[in-house]
Amino acid sequence: MKLSCNRDDLINNVSIVQRAVSTNNTVNILNGILIEASSDNKIKMTGYDLQTGIEADVDADVTSKGSIVVDSKLFGEIIRKLPEDTVDLSSDANYSILIECGSVNFKITGMDPENFPRIPEIDETSSEKIVMSQKLLKNMINHTIFAVSKDNSRPVLTGSNIVSDGSTLSVVSIDGFRMAINREEMGSEFPKINYIVPGKALSEMSKILSDNDDSEIILYTSMQNLLFDIGNVRMVSRLIEGNFINFDSIIAKNPKTVMTVDRRALLDAVDRATLIIMTDDRKCPVQFTMNEPSVLTVAAQSTNGNVRENIDVTVEGELVDVDFNSKYVIDALKNIEDDTIRVEVNGNQGPCIIKPCDGDSYVYLILPIRR
Repeated sequence: MKLSCNRDDLINNVSIVQRAVSTNNTVNILNGILIEASSDNKIKMTGYDLQTGIEADVDADVTSKGSIVVDSKLFGEIIRKLPEDTVDLSSDANYSILIECGSVNFKITGMDPENFPRIPEIDETSSEKIVMSQKLLKNMINHTIFAVSKDNSRPVLTGSNIVSDGSTLSVVSIDGFRMAINREEMGSEFPKINYIVPGKALSEMSKILSDNDDSEIILYTSMQNLLFDIGNVRMVSRLIEGNFINFDSIIAKNPKTVMTVDRRALLDAVDRATLIIMTDDRKCPVQFTMNEPSVLTVAAQSTNGNVRENIDVTVEGELVDVDFNSKYVIDALKNIEDDTIRVEVNGNQGPCIIKPCDGDSYVYLILPIRR
């Protein structure tokens, strides 16, 4: 293998494929990046941890074809510290790779590409094709990913449910204590889908997706895998098997209390309360209480001290007296863009719903902390 390419292009795409590289894996080759040089003046770089694989194409002047696996961390650090715009790469039969840039020459030991595991292939011609905005998908992931469970005893909750009824696309994450739902109208031509995608894969995909309104992403699926295709970068993720929770059924239809409140005022008050709260949020929750219908008191106390702050609200129904994990509340309030929000409370033990005042494009459910 012998080629030349632009250093910045190489840096950007190495950073992308590194998102799928295992860290400190006992199988050494999984710590590597597969580099393949083809005759069409491109190199394809691949990272794969046996669950998520990322491929990225880089334009290059290819003199001779070939492939090699290089240690991801070492190769990435070298490329980032090279001094010139053009990088020359060449490998030999002993799986060493020579990296040349200006007056700098590195020669590092690589690995046999035949031992690198292959990413599952999805037949794009026979697979269902879903086209959507990169920016839209990125926002939907970011507004829900924080509620994905980290408890591997319930595998389906370690991913987000991407589901469509044929017109409305929803991304849903649940960790057992809270739920985040983002819905978007996609039109009557949008296909019906139902995937459970690992949270790690979605988190990494979000970092790759563009904020440009005109950029598109194509999704292809097989029975076990989902392909995200944005042109020069492709990610394949294994889908999580099982049935996701029927999330619509756990949203209370007739709340005991409905509060309308300024989102920023509530966010700032809860954020200030965390200055007092200790690490163990269950022992030191943020408290929402009311002594009169127009004022919500946000309070917290611990061995550090205590804090109380009053916020103007509009209330229908019962007065509130309920405790929450402050982090869960902050996560919700940061992911709603509306100035005024609706908070539905069901006593001090029932689920609380936080959402915009108009519509249900974003719904956040949080369970209170029992006293």
